[in-house]
Amino acid sequence: MTPAVNHLKKAKIKHRIHSYYHDPKSNAYGEEAAEKLNISFDRIFKTLIVSVDDEKFMTALVPVSKHLDLKELVKTTGSKKAKMAEKQDVERMTGYILGGVSPIGQKKSLATVMDISALNFDTIYVSAGRRGLQIELSPQDLASLTHAIYFEISR
Repeated sequence: MTPAVNHLKKAKIKHRIHSYYHDPKSNAYGEEAAEKLNISFDRIFKTLIVSVDDEKFMTALVPVSKHLDLKELVKTTGSKKAKMAEKQDVERMTGYILGGVSPIGQKKSLATVMDISALNFDTIYVSAGRRGLQIELSPQDLASLTHAIYFEISR
């Protein structure tokens, strides 16, 4: 199993694992998961790694249906600037490959900001650490596990 799933089991957090066949030609990982699992694009959250102030990294969770608003993230975190992290930094910081980055069980513990829209649902879906694998859990449990804070960071 993946580090994310192992981390959830160790923490004894209620969750469900959902798997689907990942098409290697697809680069729209979140959209593919939503379509194949027949779940609203609003309930699947993509895990994005952001470089903040050129010196640290942060995890941002936003619905697949929306985009991360970097200006809001900067305001929210009191940073000066933010940009999407480079692929090699994402993989080095998290231990996961793009399209399979989970907010849970990352190599380095990153500050996490979750879009407030997650609270509209009893459960949400995030990557389980591998393409074709999603974890369903409550947004409150996810926030507790990752020490996430909630803000409106998507548009």
